Amino acid sequence: MNSTVISNSIRFIILLALQVVIFNRIDLFGFVDPYPYILFILLFPIDGNRSLFLISSFLLGLSVDMFLNSGGAHAAACVTLAYMRPTIFKFSFGISYEYQTIKVDNKLSYERFSFMLISIVLHHFILFFLEIFRFDLILDILLRIGLSVVFTLILCIIIIYLIKPSKE
Repeated sequence: MNSTVISNSIRFIILLALQVVIFNRIDLFGFVDPYPYILFILLFPIDGNRSLFLISSFLLGLSVDMFLNSGGAHAAACVTLAYMRPTIFKFSFGISYEYQTIKVDNKLSYERFSFMLISIVLHHFILFFLEIFRFDLILDILLRIGLSVVFTLILCIIIIYLIKPSKE
């Protein structure tokens, strides 16, 4: 088996387990929820199999949906994020994406930060609108999106730095 497949499988299982066991139990102020399991989608190799990537993103979202009983909102958000990831890469990294010379899990730069921020905002936007699905609560939805994006972004950056310490 390829080492990339093994490392991605381990990342899938660990992030899913952490989300289910630890992060699903965190509910700050009643409406701020962290979802760092999307790191699997963000850190998936650029040159990886696209079909396998979309299927595994769906399975990741579906697994979280089963544990949270959220009716498919996580699966829809994960598949949308996985599908839109190349577009977000092109927007954030520009020409570097064309030559596939980027790595998201390296040192944090403006491009990597913008990629993570746009991805997390897209995921949370779809997730919370599908989860709540009421336009009369638009301000509550936007507040939940904003605060959850900040909390998830901070957790994702911390997790990346814990997994891949700098080699300086």
